[in-house]
Amino acid sequence: MSGERGTEPGLSERELAVLAVARQGWTDYGARDRAIRERLGISPTRFFQLLNALLDDERALAHDPVTVNLLRRRREARRESR
Repeated sequence: MSGERGTEPGLSERELAVLAVARQGWTDYGARDRAIRERLGISPTRFFQLLNALLDDERALAHDPVTVNLLRRRREARRESR
């Protein structure tokens, strides 16, 4: 199952970094936002845009199924609570 984004089968370094930050399981959102800015050089808003796209990417699921499935469940729970 290759992704529709480009011809490269694996995730980019940036995509891997986004998953790594998401995997941290932050409880201090201020620290999370600082880490996003410092490690990735992007805003938290852009981080979540990239992360949401990754949650729908089968390459991300293959790379880190535990994190992706956990975040998919959380996203779905938020959608259902609206």
